[in-house]
Amino acid sequence: MFHKPEKLPNLMVAPNGARPMKKDHSRVPVTIDEIVQTAKACFDAGAGGIHFHLRDNDGQHILNSEMCLKALQKLQIKVPNMHLQVTTEAVGRYSPEEMRKLAYNVVPPGLSIGIREMIPSRSPSDQDIKLYKSLTESGTKIQHICYEPEDINLLSELLDRSNISKDGTWCLFVIGHYSGIISDPKKIPLFIEKLKLNNFNADWAVCAFGKEEFSCLELSVKLGGKVRVGFENSIYLPNGDIAADNETKVDVINRLLNLN
Repeated sequence: MFHKPEKLPNLMVAPNGARPMKKDHSRVPVTIDEIVQTAKACFDAGAGGIHFHLRDNDGQHILNSEMCLKALQKLQIKVPNMHLQVTTEAVGRYSPEEMRKLAYNVVPPGLSIGIREMIPSRSPSDQDIKLYKSLTESGTKIQHICYEPEDINLLSELLDRSNISKDGTWCLFVIGHYSGIISDPKKIPLFIEKLKLNNFNADWAVCAFGKEEFSCLELSVKLGGKVRVGFENSIYLPNGDIAADNETKVDVINRLLNLN
Protein backbone atom coordinates (compact mmCIF):
# COMPACT_ATOMS: atom_id res chain seq x y z
CA MET A 1 0.00 0.00 0.00
CA PHE A 2 1.24 3.45 -0.91
CA HIS A 3 1.75 6.01 1.85
CA LYS A 4 -1.15 8.49 1.79
CA PRO A 5 -0.80 10.85 4.75
CA GLU A 6 -3.87 12.72 5.96
CA LYS A 7 -1.86 15.94 6.22
CA LEU A 8 0.38 17.52 3.61
CA PRO A 9 4.05 16.79 4.41
CA ASN A 10 5.84 19.70 6.10
CA LEU A 11 8.51 19.51 3.41
CA MET A 12 8.10 18.02 -0.04
CA VAL A 13 10.98 17.78 -2.50
CA ALA A 14 10.62 18.58 -6.20
CA PRO A 15 14.00 17.34 -7.47
CA ASN A 16 13.73 17.77 -11.22
CA GLY A 17 10.65 19.53 -12.58
CA ALA A 18 9.95 19.74 -16.29
CA ARG A 19 12.78 22.02 -17.38
CA PRO A 20 16.09 21.67 -15.46
CA MET A 21 18.66 19.59 -17.31
CA LYS A 22 22.05 18.07 -16.50
CA LYS A 23 23.66 21.13 -18.07
CA ASP A 24 21.94 23.26 -15.42
CA HIS A 25 23.15 21.04 -12.57
CA SER A 26 24.79 17.63 -12.84
CA ARG A 27 22.65 16.24 -10.00
CA VAL A 28 19.26 16.87 -11.59
CA PRO A 29 17.70 13.37 -11.67
CA VAL A 30 16.32 12.55 -15.11
CA THR A 31 16.10 8.73 -15.23
CA ILE A 32 13.73 6.70 -13.07
CA ASP A 33 16.65 5.14 -11.20
CA GLU A 34 18.12 8.59 -10.49
CA ILE A 35 14.73 9.80 -9.23
CA VAL A 36 14.49 6.78 -6.92
CA GLN A 37 18.00 7.33 -5.54
CA THR A 38 17.28 11.02 -4.99
CA ALA A 39 13.99 10.21 -3.27
CA LYS A 40 15.75 7.97 -0.75
CA ALA A 41 18.46 10.54 -0.03
CA CYS A 42 15.89 13.33 0.37
CA PHE A 43 13.64 11.20 2.58
CA ASP A 44 16.63 10.50 4.83
CA ALA A 45 17.30 14.27 4.90
CA GLY A 46 13.76 15.06 6.05
CA ALA A 47 11.47 15.24 3.00
CA GLY A 48 8.10 13.60 3.69
CA GLY A 49 7.03 13.59 0.05
CA ILE A 50 8.39 13.81 -3.49
CA HIS A 51 6.88 15.60 -6.47
CA PHE A 52 8.59 14.16 -9.54
CA HIS A 53 8.56 14.59 -13.30
CA LEU A 54 9.42 11.87 -15.78
CA ARG A 55 11.65 12.50 -18.79
CA ASP A 56 11.89 10.92 -22.22
CA ASN A 57 15.13 9.74 -23.85
CA ASP A 58 16.00 13.33 -24.74
CA GLY A 59 15.46 14.49 -21.16
CA GLN A 60 12.18 16.24 -21.99
CA HIS A 61 9.11 16.24 -19.72
CA ILE A 62 6.69 13.44 -20.58
CA LEU A 63 3.30 12.27 -19.36
CA ASN A 64 3.50 8.51 -19.83
CA SER A 65 1.32 6.10 -17.85
CA GLU A 66 3.59 3.05 -18.17
CA MET A 67 6.65 5.00 -17.05
CA CYS A 68 4.64 6.47 -14.18
CA LEU A 69 3.56 3.06 -12.92
CA LYS A 70 7.12 1.75 -13.21
CA ALA A 71 8.50 4.72 -11.25
CA LEU A 72 5.86 4.36 -8.53
CA GLN A 73 6.62 0.65 -8.17
CA LYS A 74 10.35 1.30 -7.73
CA LEU A 75 9.78 4.22 -5.36
CA GLN A 76 7.38 2.17 -3.25
CA ILE A 77 10.11 -0.42 -2.70
CA LYS A 78 12.83 2.13 -1.89
CA VAL A 79 10.83 4.70 0.13
CA PRO A 80 7.63 2.98 1.38
CA ASN A 81 6.95 5.73 3.95
CA MET A 82 7.38 8.67 1.57
CA HIS A 83 4.36 10.30 -0.11
CA LEU A 84 4.70 9.93 -3.89
CA GLN A 85 3.22 12.68 -6.03
CA VAL A 86 2.88 12.38 -9.80
CA THR A 87 2.51 15.52 -11.92
CA THR A 88 0.04 16.34 -14.68
CA GLU A 89 1.87 19.54 -15.66
CA ALA A 90 1.21 20.43 -19.29
CA VAL A 91 4.38 22.45 -20.01
CA GLY A 92 2.72 23.55 -23.26
CA ARG A 93 2.89 19.97 -24.56
CA TYR A 94 -0.23 18.30 -23.19
CA SER A 95 -3.95 18.95 -23.34
CA PRO A 96 -6.43 18.61 -20.46
CA GLU A 97 -7.62 15.37 -22.12
CA GLU A 98 -4.10 13.92 -21.99
CA MET A 99 -3.70 15.08 -18.39
CA ARG A 100 -6.97 13.37 -17.42
CA LYS A 101 -5.94 10.19 -19.27
CA LEU A 102 -2.75 9.92 -17.20
CA ALA A 103 -4.71 10.39 -13.97
CA TYR A 104 -7.25 7.69 -14.86
CA ASN A 105 -4.63 5.21 -16.10
CA VAL A 106 -2.30 5.56 -13.11
CA VAL A 107 -4.57 6.50 -10.16
CA PRO A 108 -1.44 7.45 -8.18
CA PRO A 109 -1.20 7.91 -4.40
CA GLY A 110 -0.59 11.61 -4.95
CA LEU A 111 -1.24 13.89 -7.92
CA SER A 112 -0.56 17.56 -8.54
CA ILE A 113 -2.98 19.39 -10.82
CA GLY A 114 -2.52 22.95 -12.03
CA ILE A 115 -6.13 24.08 -11.83
CA ARG A 116 -5.76 26.63 -14.63
CA GLU A 117 -4.06 24.07 -16.88
CA MET A 118 -6.73 21.43 -16.34
CA ILE A 119 -9.56 23.95 -16.78
CA PRO A 120 -8.25 26.61 -19.21
CA SER A 121 -11.81 27.79 -19.89
CA ARG A 122 -12.08 28.60 -16.16
CA SER A 123 -15.49 26.93 -16.21
CA PRO A 124 -15.51 23.36 -14.82
CA SER A 125 -16.98 20.84 -17.25
CA ASP A 126 -18.72 17.54 -16.54
CA GLN A 127 -15.41 15.84 -17.44
CA ASP A 128 -13.57 17.86 -14.80
CA ILE A 129 -16.16 17.05 -12.13
CA LYS A 130 -16.06 13.35 -13.07
CA LEU A 131 -12.25 13.28 -12.76
CA TYR A 132 -12.10 14.95 -9.36
CA LYS A 133 -14.87 12.76 -7.98
CA SER A 134 -13.18 9.62 -9.29
CA LEU A 135 -9.76 10.54 -7.88
CA THR A 136 -11.22 11.56 -4.52
CA GLU A 137 -13.19 8.32 -4.24
CA SER A 138 -10.07 6.29 -5.14
CA GLY A 139 -8.11 7.93 -2.32
CA THR A 140 -5.65 9.86 -4.50
CA LYS A 141 -4.32 12.87 -2.58
CA ILE A 142 -4.70 15.79 -5.00
CA GLN A 143 -2.56 18.88 -4.47
CA HIS A 144 -4.04 21.80 -6.35
CA ILE A 145 -1.40 24.05 -7.91
CA CYS A 146 -2.40 27.71 -7.78
CA TYR A 147 -0.29 30.14 -9.78
CA GLU A 148 -2.35 33.19 -8.86
CA PRO A 149 -4.78 33.89 -5.97
CA GLU A 150 -7.67 33.95 -8.47
CA ASP A 151 -7.09 30.25 -9.14
CA ILE A 152 -8.61 29.57 -5.71
CA ASN A 153 -11.95 30.95 -6.95
CA LEU A 154 -11.92 28.37 -9.76
CA LEU A 155 -10.91 25.59 -7.38
CA SER A 156 -13.72 26.54 -5.04
CA GLU A 157 -16.30 26.37 -7.84
CA LEU A 158 -14.96 22.99 -8.98
CA LEU A 159 -15.07 21.43 -5.51
CA ASP A 160 -18.51 22.86 -4.76
CA ARG A 161 -19.93 21.48 -8.00
CA SER A 162 -18.22 18.13 -7.35
CA ASN A 163 -19.61 17.94 -3.78
CA ILE A 164 -16.04 17.56 -2.48
CA SER A 165 -15.26 18.96 0.96
CA LYS A 166 -13.01 22.03 1.24
CA ASP A 167 -11.83 20.88 4.65
CA GLY A 168 -8.17 19.86 4.52
CA THR A 169 -7.77 20.62 0.79
CA TRP A 170 -4.13 20.37 -0.29
CA CYS A 171 -2.85 23.42 -2.18
CA LEU A 172 0.48 24.69 -3.46
CA PHE A 173 0.98 28.41 -4.00
CA VAL A 174 3.57 29.14 -6.68
CA ILE A 175 5.38 32.38 -5.90
CA GLY A 176 7.32 33.79 -8.86
CA HIS A 177 8.19 31.96 -12.06
CA TYR A 178 11.09 29.98 -13.52
CA SER A 179 11.38 32.56 -16.33
CA GLY A 180 12.67 35.19 -13.92
CA ILE A 181 9.57 36.78 -12.38
CA ILE A 182 10.72 37.67 -8.86
CA SER A 183 9.37 35.55 -6.02
CA ASP A 184 7.77 38.14 -3.72
CA PRO A 185 6.74 36.81 -0.28
CA LYS A 186 4.13 39.59 0.00
CA LYS A 187 2.02 37.57 -2.43
CA ILE A 188 1.45 34.73 0.05
CA PRO A 189 -1.14 36.60 2.19
CA LEU A 190 -3.18 37.25 -0.99
CA PHE A 191 -3.61 33.50 -1.45
CA ILE A 192 -4.56 33.07 2.21
CA GLU A 193 -7.20 35.79 1.92
CA LYS A 194 -8.73 34.03 -1.09
CA LEU A 195 -8.91 30.80 0.92
CA LYS A 196 -10.83 32.61 3.65
CA LEU A 197 -13.21 34.27 1.19
CA ASN A 198 -14.01 30.86 -0.35
CA ASN A 199 -14.45 29.09 3.01
CA PHE A 200 -11.48 26.76 2.66
CA ASN A 201 -9.83 25.07 5.60
CA ALA A 202 -6.80 24.27 3.45
CA ASP A 203 -3.53 22.48 4.08
CA TRP A 204 -1.17 24.54 1.96
CA ALA A 205 2.45 24.91 0.98
CA VAL A 206 4.59 27.37 -0.97
CA CYS A 207 7.28 26.97 -3.59
CA ALA A 208 9.37 29.83 -4.94
CA PHE A 209 12.22 30.47 -7.35
CA GLY A 210 15.81 31.62 -7.41
CA LYS A 211 17.63 33.51 -4.70
CA GLU A 212 14.39 34.95 -3.29
CA GLU A 213 13.09 31.47 -2.52
CA PHE A 214 14.04 31.26 1.16
CA SER A 215 12.28 34.47 2.23
CA CYS A 216 9.06 33.01 0.78
CA LEU A 217 9.58 29.68 2.55
CA GLU A 218 10.23 31.45 5.86
CA LEU A 219 7.02 33.45 5.60
CA SER A 220 5.03 30.38 4.59
CA VAL A 221 6.04 28.58 7.78
CA LYS A 222 5.45 31.72 9.87
CA LEU A 223 1.89 31.97 8.50
CA GLY A 224 1.10 28.30 9.14
CA GLY A 225 2.00 26.86 5.78
CA LYS A 226 4.44 24.25 4.54
CA VAL A 227 7.15 24.17 1.87
CA ARG A 228 8.23 22.49 -1.33
CA VAL A 229 11.88 22.76 -2.30
CA GLY A 230 14.24 21.24 -4.82
CA PHE A 231 15.95 21.80 -8.15
CA GLU A 232 12.61 22.24 -9.95
CA ASN A 233 12.45 25.68 -8.37
CA SER A 234 15.94 26.67 -7.27
CA ILE A 235 19.44 25.23 -7.07
CA TYR A 236 20.46 27.83 -4.47
CA LEU A 237 20.89 27.44 -0.75
CA PRO A 238 19.66 30.23 1.56
CA ASN A 239 23.20 31.66 1.81
CA GLY A 240 23.39 32.06 -1.97
CA ASP A 241 25.64 29.07 -2.63
CA ILE A 242 24.65 26.46 -5.21
CA ALA A 243 23.49 23.26 -3.50
CA ALA A 244 25.57 20.15 -4.12
CA ASP A 245 22.39 18.10 -4.63
CA ASN A 246 18.70 17.99 -3.73
CA GLU A 247 19.28 16.20 -0.44
CA THR A 248 21.71 18.89 0.75
CA LYS A 249 19.08 21.51 0.02
CA VAL A 250 16.40 19.52 1.87
CA ASP A 251 18.67 19.07 4.88
CA VAL A 252 19.65 22.75 5.13
CA ILE A 253 16.11 24.10 4.77
CA ASN A 254 14.69 21.43 7.06
CA ARG A 255 17.10 22.46 9.82
CA LEU A 256 16.80 26.22 9.27
CA LEU A 257 12.98 26.12 9.43
CA ASN A 258 12.76 23.44 12.16
CA LEU A 259 10.31 21.39 10.09
CA ASN A 260 10.84 18.02 11.80
